[in-house]
Amino acid sequence: MIYQGNAITVVRGTGDASDAIATLTFDRKEASVNTLSSTVIAELEEAVSALGAEEGLKGLMIGSAKEAFIVGADITEFHGLFAQGEEAIRDMLRRVHTIFNAIEDLPFPTVTALNGLALGGGCELSLATDFRVMAESAKLGLPETRLGLLPGWGGCVRLPRLIGADNAVEWIAGGRENRAETALTMGAVDAVVTAEALEAAALDILARAEAGELDYRARREEKQEPLKLGPIEQMLAFESAKGYVAGKAGPHYPAPVAAVKVVQKGAGEGRDRAQAIETSAFIRQALGDVAFNLVGLFLNDQAVKKTAGQYARQARPVRQAAVLGAGTMGGGIAYQSASKDVPVLMKDIKAEAIEAGLKEARKLFAKQLERGKLTTAQLAERLTHLRPTLSYGDFGQVDLVVEAVAENLEVKHAVLTEVEDRVGEEAILASNTSTISITRLAENLTRPEHFCGMHFFNPVHRMPLVEVIRGEKTGDAAVAATVAYARAIGKTPIVVNDCPGFLVNRVLFPYFGGFGQLMAQGADFQRVDTVMERFGWPMGPAYLLDVVGMDIAMHAGEVMAEGFPERMGDEDDRRVIRAMVDHERLGQKSGKGFYAYEEDRKGKPQKVNDEAAIELVEGLAKEQREFSDEEIISRLMVPLCLETVRCLEDGIVGTPAEADMALIYGIGFPPFRGGALRYLEATGLEAFVSLADDLAEELGPLYAPTERLRAMARHGERFYPAPGA
Repeated sequence: MIYQGNAITVVRGTGDASDAIATLTFDRKEASVNTLSSTVIAELEEAVSALGAEEGLKGLMIGSAKEAFIVGADITEFHGLFAQGEEAIRDMLRRVHTIFNAIEDLPFPTVTALNGLALGGGCELSLATDFRVMAESAKLGLPETRLGLLPGWGGCVRLPRLIGADNAVEWIAGGRENRAETALTMGAVDAVVTAEALEAAALDILARAEAGELDYRARREEKQEPLKLGPIEQMLAFESAKGYVAGKAGPHYPAPVAAVKVVQKGAGEGRDRAQAIETSAFIRQALGDVAFNLVGLFLNDQAVKKTAGQYARQARPVRQAAVLGAGTMGGGIAYQSASKDVPVLMKDIKAEAIEAGLKEARKLFAKQLERGKLTTAQLAERLTHLRPTLSYGDFGQVDLVVEAVAENLEVKHAVLTEVEDRVGEEAILASNTSTISITRLAENLTRPEHFCGMHFFNPVHRMPLVEVIRGEKTGDAAVAATVAYARAIGKTPIVVNDCPGFLVNRVLFPYFGGFGQLMAQGADFQRVDTVMERFGWPMGPAYLLDVVGMDIAMHAGEVMAEGFPERMGDEDDRRVIRAMVDHERLGQKSGKGFYAYEEDRKGKPQKVNDEAAIELVEGLAKEQREFSDEEIISRLMVPLCLETVRCLEDGIVGTPAEADMALIYGIGFPPFRGGALRYLEATGLEAFVSLADDLAEELGPLYAPTERLRAMARHGERFYPAPGA
């Protein structure tokens, strides 16, 4: 035994290795995956020091005892580290560079056996060894730009020298996980083998290097010297890349372009100087708001998934699902279930509706085939998981039914009571409703404890969120089963309590209310859209209403007005939407709303300006005012954030993390801002309350802060723990 720690062991001569070969194995005892936490880095430092002092070694193999190799740094430590400031971050980076450089400089050949995911710091560690062998099922990547960062442990230095600057820029800026075949083609790894042959292949490479057949010293020199690119080649490689990457990333995500600049600036330098350039750039990104919020987003996502996992572990698996209604939503849910290998019945009362649902499913499967996501055999198999039916004949064997018929209380009552008589006593019923109270929908059911809401978002195959809604009589088993089913079909479920609009729509409609008030005061809806899209929304409120559909927005707005009359009962908030409905301008589905829609070459609706819509909106304005960008943002964001706070205070949603993730996954809240509650904290609660009070004085209760929020502002409280706390 050369070294023994809690996460790392180093031994001589394990398995087929001779006594001259050392094996360093990562296996964090307290975790399901390996991460490079500060404690693991400390162990690695000790282990590498011990390796350097060991006599008679002729090679080192680095591997993992877990399914994944190393999934990266321990992201839970990032906020605390970043809060310590520039010098603390620099010290950490220098320490890791010193360790990885020591591995690279060991006086014998080294190889990494990549048995599973090797991401971020795990990938960078493997780049420090002379060779890499990869299992067929493993993946390799540097996803740091997705956290608003860039590779800081040598990835920006070593990868371009291994696979070329252009390929490295694509890997780093894109942040994708790369399959073994791609990694081999690019030159990032030296061999791809079956998982069973991984260790033997790694040891074979060490033997060939020791015998002089493979020149490991030349490999090291290549990684440590400047890139072999002339000035013209550099300009062609990097200048065009910066423009392309900036266009893909957008103005709110600076890390991908910063990473390209690091590779460019370090291209003419040796290892140590290039790493210093990488370190300085990493620190700049780490101290920015985008990285803070995207790291927070990652942590929130992990917390939400952990909560969902706790629910799912209490549930019986859903082996057979069913969907009532083969319309847009029902067909989408049925496709999603079948695409994840969960058999599903799709029932409707009309044969033409069934055929339309099947046609949509086939189209979506065909797109998967075109993109190489499915083979023809897999497509055929998954289509067999979707069975259309006009009767309840097979419903006795169904574990969970999703009702997705028209958004009408009487229709849903009739369908739910009918299906309850046709399923087994333990079957779970769920309603895909966006507005109707789950408690009211359960009124006619004999087993209301087996009923809950399951609100999907459109289009189902793209939107990750599912709201699982607990009514007054909903039992834990129903919630657990519905959460388990949502996870099984690839969705992120968030459990919320019943109220008008549940969580996402309840928060969204005050945003629309603020937009309605702006229209009443003469704001230009196209300018409002532009401002909010620059703020970070995927589409502005007018465009979003067109996509939602004016009739749907009108119905949901009326539900909100009935449920929260003081804040959402003002007719002015809905006047423009009502006028659109009256003029049959329902949005994209009717070809006209705030904008007109024309099909592009791919058959997708493309918005264009429509003078009739502009005249209609202008004619409804009670006054004409000019608004600054800051005023437009405040008028829309303040009511949205306040309603999020109220949902948290009312117990509609359990945690700030769940609230923020629901808005990001459900309505596209700008991810780089971290969610409504993160945005509030970035603004400063005291400043936000003051702004809201000023707006409430002019515009009414929609903008009035809650008393609890006022108290939080006075006492310096937060929704999230302070970084480093």
